Amino acid sequence: MKRIWLPFFIFLSLSLHVRAVEDEQTADTTELNELLAQLNEINELNASLSYKEGKIELNDGLAYLDLSSKFRFLDREDARKVLEDIWGNPPDESVIGMIFPANVGPLSDSFTYAIEISYSEDGHVKDNDAKDIDYSELLEQMQEEARGENEMRSEQGYPTVELVGWASPPFYDDKEKKLHWAKELAFEGEESHTLNYNIRVLGRKGYLNLNIIGNLDALPLVKEDIDEILASVHFSEGNRYADFNPKYDKIAAYGIGGLIAGKVLAKVGILAKVGGFFIKFLKPLMIGVVALIAAFRRRLFGAKTE
Repeated sequence: MKRIWLPFFIFLSLSLHVRAVEDEQTADTTELNELLAQLNEINELNASLSYKEGKIELNDGLAYLDLSSKFRFLDREDARKVLEDIWGNPPDESVIGMIFPANVGPLSDSFTYAIEISYSEDGHVKDNDAKDIDYSELLEQMQEEARGENEMRSEQGYPTVELVGWASPPFYDDKEKKLHWAKELAFEGEESHTLNYNIRVLGRKGYLNLNIIGNLDALPLVKEDIDEILASVHFSEGNRYADFNPKYDKIAAYGIGGLIAGKVLAKVGILAKVGGFFIKFLKPLMIGVVALIAAFRRRLFGAKTE
C-alpha cells in the first residue's frame, strides 16, 4: 500500500528542488508555479482537518460512534474535503463522516484503509430472508449481472469490471442487526484487484452504510479490525431497528439479499458505488500524481532522448 503514496512524496521532493533551481531555468515556469500552488492547497487542506476521538454523534443525533483509541473521525465537512478536494471525487451529499485508523491520514505514506459513512433512508429493511439466502447462488447472480452491465460501462467510458468473488462472504448478525461482506473486483486495465468491503447497520427507517476504502492488500487488517469497527456503530434511542413502528414507518422494497445485491449492482450503473476504492481514491490520485511528475521531469530534465 505504501507504494501508492511513494510517487506523491517523490513529487514533493522534486517540487522543493524546483524552487532551488528556478532562477537557472529559462523555460516558462507558469505551469510549475500552478502545480506547486495546487500542491500547497492540498497540503493546507490536509493540515486543516480536525480529527475527533471517542464518542461521536452522527447526523444530528441519528446515530453515534464509540471509537477506541485505534481510530479517529472526521465530520461531514472534513470528510467531504478529503473525498472531493484532496482525493478528487465528485460531490456526494450523502456522506456524513469518515473513520481513519489512528495516526493515518488521507496523504499518509502508511495509508491502509479509511471508512466512508453515509445514511440511506429507504425504509425499514426486513431481515426475515437472511437465514434462507444461498450466498454462492447469490454471487453467481451478481457476477452475471455485472457482466451484463459491462457493455453500458464501456459505452460511458468506464472500464469493465469483473466480480471475482467474495473477498469475505456475507455475514448477518441478527442480534445486532449488522451486515457485512466484501467483494473482490478486477477492473479492466488494472493489475491489482480492488477490495469493496461493505457494512450495513440496520435502523428504524433505513441503514448506515460504512464503505471501507482500500485495496485488496488491506483485507487482512480490515478483518483484524472488523469486530471492533462493528461494535463502535450504534443507532440512538428512537432510531434503532427495534423502534420500528409499522403504523408510521415505511418498509424498504428489499430485504437482506437485495441489500447485498440490488443496492450495489442493480441500481448503480457507472461504478459510483461498485468500484469504491477505484473511484474514490486510487485512480484519481494516481492519474494526477503521474501527470504532475511527468510535467516536472520535462521541465527539469528535458524531453527523453533515445
